[in-house]
Formats: sequence, structure tokens, C-alpha cells
Amino acid sequence: MRARGIAFLTCAVALLIAAAGVRYWPREPLAAHIPSSTAIFDRNGKLLRLTLAGDQQYRLWTPLETVSAQFIEALLLHEDRHFYRHPGFDPVALLRAAAASCSGDVRVGGSTITMQLARLLYGLNTRSVPGKLEQIARALILELRYSKRDLLEAHLNLMPYGGNIQGVGAASLVYFGKPAARLDLAEALSLVLIPQSPARRAPAAQEPAELRAARMRLFDRWLKQHPRDADKRQYIAQSMRYGQLNDLPFAAPHFTDQILRRVRADGVAAHAGEFSGGSPRGLATSIPDEHVLVTTLDASLQNLVQKVLTGYVRERRDLGIHNAAALLVDYRDLSVRALVGSADFFSADISGQVNGTQAKRSPGSALKPFIYALAIDQGLIHPLTVLKDAPTSFGPFSPENFDGRFMGPITATDALIRSRNVPAVALSAQLARPSLYEFLRSAGISRMASERHYGLALALGGGEVTMEELAVLYGALANRGRLAPLRYLAHEPLRTAPRVLSEESSFMTLEMLKNTPRPDDLAAPRHSTMPVGWKTGTSWGFRDAWTAGVLGSYVLVVWLGNFDGQGNPAFVGIQAAAPLFFRLVDALAANKRLVEPAYRQPPRLARVEVCGASGDLPNAECPQIASAWYIPGVSPIRVSQIHRRVWIDTRTGYQVCPPYDPRYTRSEVFEFWPTDLQLLFAQAGMPRRRPPPGAACRRDAAGGTPPRITSPVTAVTYAVPVDRIGKQPIPLAADADGEVQRLHWFVDDSYVGTGSPGVALPWRPARAGRYLVRAVDDQGRADSRELSLALVR
Repeated sequence: MRARGIAFLTCAVALLIAAAGVRYWPREPLAAHIPSSTAIFDRNGKLLRLTLAGDQQYRLWTPLETVSAQFIEALLLHEDRHFYRHPGFDPVALLRAAAASCSGDVRVGGSTITMQLARLLYGLNTRSVPGKLEQIARALILELRYSKRDLLEAHLNLMPYGGNIQGVGAASLVYFGKPAARLDLAEALSLVLIPQSPARRAPAAQEPAELRAARMRLFDRWLKQHPRDADKRQYIAQSMRYGQLNDLPFAAPHFTDQILRRVRADGVAAHAGEFSGGSPRGLATSIPDEHVLVTTLDASLQNLVQKVLTGYVRERRDLGIHNAAALLVDYRDLSVRALVGSADFFSADISGQVNGTQAKRSPGSALKPFIYALAIDQGLIHPLTVLKDAPTSFGPFSPENFDGRFMGPITATDALIRSRNVPAVALSAQLARPSLYEFLRSAGISRMASERHYGLALALGGGEVTMEELAVLYGALANRGRLAPLRYLAHEPLRTAPRVLSEESSFMTLEMLKNTPRPDDLAAPRHSTMPVGWKTGTSWGFRDAWTAGVLGSYVLVVWLGNFDGQGNPAFVGIQAAAPLFFRLVDALAANKRLVEPAYRQPPRLARVEVCGASGDLPNAECPQIASAWYIPGVSPIRVSQIHRRVWIDTRTGYQVCPPYDPRYTRSEVFEFWPTDLQLLFAQAGMPRRRPPPGAACRRDAAGGTPPRITSPVTAVTYAVPVDRIGKQPIPLAADADGEVQRLHWFVDDSYVGTGSPGVALPWRPARAGRYLVRAVDDQGRADSRELSLALVR
């Protein structure tokens, strides 16, 4: 007898060990066998999109802890009151169901939740005895392998709700537009009952009478355990309204597509609990991280931008404008608040499903602000430095302005806001450490060719950027030189890259851009007086029209064009993109979404009085003074040389040298501009008075500006036919200070001849090779340039 007891005890222990081994043996969770949808929400918890699971079901995996407690209790009350006490099947319930079936009474269910899970999980046919026995066996195995919590969680995620809707998470979003954590009692009771007969009880336009009657019966049972809910009877009895699959939102499709591709590629998981300003309406505790993507998008801003953009394109169809894109970013945390990738996502005519914010396009002049910011940092200019807008060659590259004209002397601010090409290229040619190319590479502009490939044309849009990359650059301006990538998901930390511009140059450049006047042809009323720093761009061949800028706490970038690259003369930044940009500015202001950013002057920044004509420190003769920002120790500050006092002999009308006889001399102030600018003034009908001729007065130190050789051109090899060597002339020309009368030319220290500023002097080389050409003005100032000559046959 004792031996039998020991054997029995041994078998019992072995069985317990075997059962424990089955339970705790490593295994995949049930969720790994059940594909799930992905729910994408905006930053405030508004559903943007619910995707299909891998098996084409709407099934959003929802953890047990994130489901309404009332739903769980009602489910157990209705389906399996002994769920936590049986081993997977309930013999009493099975016998009761069998007896009811044999007697012909109303069909009574005998399946436990675990048995129902086995049927749903393995697709069992349980209408036959063998099928029912397999269901029980599968249920027992499930009970051995998984905890009650795991089984209940899997069951509520597989419950059928009609059509291709499965699980309480998806059903709650589809039918009630809320996560399962926020179901009220009436909603919970309804969702418990629908899976019993989804074909008859699935809600449609009208709530099925059978569902309402069943809900009242279940509510009566509920009241036995919760008598305090008796006052809810009238509410429970009312016919309820349900959403349908067709009501599911498909908002911001380019944005959500981009998010889904990114998550699938990078394995990014969103953290539903991490929100700006707290958890949106309980969502953080309703859906698990791996199946929900909480984004930075603001659905209300998205709708606003989409509506304005679509309306604008519709109005401009007669101009051949059929497509546009817009990107709105809050530069304070680099979060994307609105993204419209095309004018119509569903239009095949414009390839509407292409995301324009990710397309590489030529930015035209939209990169010019960064040339000026770099030039400020490198001590080349300050905002009122006077630059030269005149015909200029940079080696083989001779840029022209969009309007085909030249404005002569122009301040850096005016050159930027008027988008003059020659000053921008001239500044770009002087940039070093970093050059514009190096700056763009360091700022993350992707897929760039070599610097030599672009040359100076990069300053005028010779490269390509995406709208996202351009928004990052303008975000750096707004954030005082600190550059960081855009954020699309709410949980992403704000990553800060090394500073790419100084705080001072970023501030000054943005202040320069705020002087740009709005376009005059806007039909919409202006709702904002807030200054906007903005810049347009037009690509070569009129393929792209851009406007990018900083307004309030936002960076806004808009683009118009065709995805196939077809050009259109209407695609001009100031004429096509800027009006759309300011319609969006006004719409944001009208909806009170623009906030004036806090003003803070960079600590190293100071103001200085300069001569308005030259941008340099005013000398005693400067007639007009202006105030300019500058960086002490960095910005170029010198005394102006434009206005000079000249002493004239009243008897002859010629200049005289000191000492002056007050009886026969008088003085006048003249403007001494370089010869090329004097020619532009004359062509514009505004010739400058030139001082009268006179003897060259000896000076202690030469003032004014040295000459600048314009021919021969730099970085060019001149080709001369063999039979023309010594006969074919090469022009030697230079611009000079306004007081210069003569220029003396030298080649390799050999005197060539004397000529006038701006007038070419012919020189006939006798051999091929390299030469050093020098021009010396009559004040002793000089410029030099290397010339290469090759013979051709």
C-alpha cells in the first residue's frame, strides 16, 4: 500500500513538472500569430488612418489592460462566468447546452472563452462531435501553455464584428470612433453581444432591433451585480448610432504613407504615452506601442492647409497650374504639423500619390539666404554692405538677373530680397570654410554630386533639394543657427546637430528677409501684420516655383510644378508660389494659429552708423547716415570712400592740389564710383557728376578702390590658331575707381600700354603658355590675373 502511495505521488509530481514545463517552456506570445492593423493618430489623439492587417482584416491588437473594465466584466458575465475556475472547458455548461439542443429549446452556448479562442485561432468546424472534441482538446492545450490573461486578451482581439472587422480595438474605433479604454456601458454591452451573431447584429445605418433587445437582456443581468446602474436604463434602451467602415478617416495620405514606410524600414515603434502637453484623451492607455503611431501632425492644421492649397490650384488651372505641395513645421521642436504632398492624392492625371515633399527639385533662388548668412559669418558683409550688381564673369560663368537688367550698387539686404543673381554668385565665389557646397553637405542635403560638378551655379539652384531638406535649412535660421532633423512621430526626441550658422548671422539674415514686401496681386484679405521672413525660388526652365519662410513659430515651404518636370512660364516663385504661401499665412492668422515669437537679440550683435551709399563707416562728406547690425570683430567695417571733397580752381574749372588759395578755389563733394557702375548709372538715365580734370595730386596714402580686371577671364584657357599667333588680339580691360583716368598694363613685367578704365586694350601674345597680367591705375593701385594660352590647329 505504501509503495502504491509513493508511485501515485511520483506520478502526480511528474505530471505537475510536465505541466509546468509546458506552461513555462519558451514560446511565442499569441499576438505573434495574430496579424494586427496599425492605427495612426495625430498629436491630439485624432485617428488619421487605420490600416488592414496582413490577412486583410481590420484588427488592432489591444492589450487586456487597455480595454474598458466594463467590457471585460460584461464579456465574462455573458460568455463565461467561470472562466478563471475551469481548465479550458466547462462540463456543466456543455451538458446544459447538449440537453437544450436535444429538447429543441432555444440554442444555448456551452463553449468557454478558451474554446471560442481555439475555434477562432485554428479555424475549427465545431458543429460536429469530432470537431467539438478537437475544440476541447485544443482549449486544454491552450490553457496549459498560456495564462488566463493571455487567453482572454487573445479572445477579445479575435472576436468577429461583421465583415472584416475583428477584435474590440478595431470595432471600438470603427463603430464609436474611440479606443476601447473609453467605452461607456451601453457601448461595451453592444460590443459584447455583436460577436454572437455578427451577420444579424452588426450595426448598419439603423441599429438592429435584435441587438437592442439583447442589450436590454444583458443589462438586466448586469443590474443584479450593479444595482446602482439602474438609472442608466433609459440611456441603454435608446437606439444607438454606429460608424461604418466607410467612415474611417483616410487623412493626410502622403504623411501616413511616409510614416508607414519609415516604420517598416527602420522598425520604429511609437510610444503612445509620450505626447506634447500630456496624453490625448486617454489614448495613451488604450493601444499598445507597437500597433499605434502617434504623430506630430495637427489634423486641424492639415485640413486647413489642404483646403487652401486645393482651392488655390483650382483657381489657377487656366494658367496651367495643376499641382502643388506644402509643408508646415513648428520650428520650436521641428515637428511636422501639416504635410500635403500633392493637390489631389487620388488624381492619376497629376500622379497625385507621389509625395512632393520628398521629391528632389531645383530650388532656384531659395538657397540664397544661406549664401548671405555664410558671408556674414565669414566677415564679407553686413546687412547694409553695398554690393555690385553689374555684368560680371566668373571664369566661363556669366550670371544674369531674372529681369535681364543690372541695378548697380545695391545693399546686401536689397540684393537678397530682390533676388539679384550677380551679387549672390559673387559672394558665393568668395565663401571659404565652408563654401556653400560644404555647408549644404553638412546640413544633410542628400545625393549631391561633386562640388566641381555644380560650380558657382549652385548659388542659383544648380543642385536639387527636397521640401523637407529646405524646411530643415529654414528651421536652422529660425533656431539661430542650430540645425536638427524634422520630427514626424511624437515620441522622437529633438536631436540637435552641430551649429551650422552663428546666432548672429541667422538673426541678421532672417531680419533681412523680413524686409521682403508681400506680392501685390493677392486677392485674399490680409489677416496678419506679423513680419514674415520669406524667399522665393524659380528653377531653370520654369519647372519649379518655390516660396519658403518663417512665420510666427512655423516654417512654411510651398512648391508648384509638375512631377514629370514639364516647365510652364507660370511657374515663377513670386507670381505662382508666393500668393499661395501668403494665403496660407493669412489662413493661419485668421484661425489664431500664429504666435509672435519672443524677441531676443544675440549677445554679440551690435549696431553701428554707416554711410547709406557705401555701407561703410561714414566719412565727413557722407550725406546720408543709416544704422546697421554688425558683429564686432567679424563684420567688415572701414571708412567710406565714395564721397570725396574736391578743390576746384574758380578761374580754370580744373582741380587743384594743395596748398589752396582761398581767393581762387572752391570745394565740392563728388561720388567716386567704379567705372562699370558709372556706366550702369548712365544707362539707367542717372549719370553721376564726375569731378573736373586736374593735376594728379600727391597723397600720403592712396584711397579709393584698386582696379578690377574683367578681361582676361579667370579659369579660362584662351585658344589661338597656330597661324594667328602674334596676330590675334586678346582684350585687356578693367574697371577702376571713379577718380582714375588712366590704366597701365603689364604682362610678365613687360609694359604693354596705357588705356582708359572700362575700355579694352588689345594685346597680341607671341607664344603659348602662362602669363601674369597686371593693371596699375594712376594712383598706384593694382590688380593681377593669370592667363593661359593654348595653340590649336
